[in-house]
Amino acid sequence: MTRKVEWNLRRLLALHDIYKTTELVPLLTSRGVKLSREQVYRLVTSTPQRLNLEVLDALCDILDCTPNDLISFSAATGSVSETVDLGLA
Repeated sequence: MTRKVEWNLRRLLALHDIYKTTELVPLLTSRGVKLSREQVYRLVTSTPQRLNLEVLDALCDILDCTPNDLISFSAATGSVSETVDLGLA
């Protein structure tokens, strides 16, 4: 079974009336997290493959949430069938 990761940062930012990624930069900086505007943009617009715990803690503090609010998992829909050619013919 494959699980789908849902990154809810953009939704939580909107709930706190933060709509521009540039608004998040100083909030992170004030909590000791120094990320460039480009890094913050990628953090907001795409699901991170890895996440530093200091960044996660700062986001939870800024948004008054838990990691479970930021990251959720669900079962992926649909099935994938794959044929593998072992070259035994």
